[in-house]
Amino acid sequence: MAKTATKTKSIYGVHPGVLMTQKWIAGLKNNTGRTLEEWLEFIKKEGPKDEQPRRDWLKTTSGLGTNTASWLAERSVGKGEELGDPAAYLQAAEKYVDEMFAGKKEQLRPIYDALLKLGLSMGKDAKACPCQTIVPLYRKHVFAQIKPTTLTRIDFGLALGDTRKTPGRLINTGGYEKKDRITHRFEITSFKDIDDEVKRWLRVAYDRDV
Repeated sequence: MAKTATKTKSIYGVHPGVLMTQKWIAGLKNNTGRTLEEWLEFIKKEGPKDEQPRRDWLKTTSGLGTNTASWLAERSVGKGEELGDPAAYLQAAEKYVDEMFAGKKEQLRPIYDALLKLGLSMGKDAKACPCQTIVPLYRKHVFAQIKPTTLTRIDFGLALGDTRKTPGRLINTGGYEKKDRITHRFEITSFKDIDDEVKRWLRVAYDRDV
């Protein structure tokens, strides 16, 4: 008897932005007079051919805001579907990571996997939600971030707020002054860089997000 294929559960979690987009789609009819499907049909029938002209056209002829016009224009050319569909997002998330560590950055993938495992080990409520160039780690908010910055280095960012007294290896990014969520980072180039110091400060970042 042939074995039935089973779907493997993704190690990643659904990005909070996907849930926000779903809520936005649900309110589109009430807020703009058309459902998403009605907008896409209208754009295809009445609008310009390409994405950017469609965005500008929606703003000028339908009075839509920049964000709404941009998102509808993007969807109208077959892009951005994963932003409103949890299953599509999780599929895209795997692709984002594969592409992030493709080619000359492939050597960084095992280090990334180790940092991801470490981040998720902080607690059952920790989740990773990949974007195209970074992998944020969430509790209630982003508490850490994995970013392959160069061909040989991953920047492991942490949300430490106004923390000032830190060891030399923990670099202050100036994020607190700029009101960025990520305020500090460790430069990770090998497994030995993922030491007790990194683990301790990651725990501090996680525990702060309550």
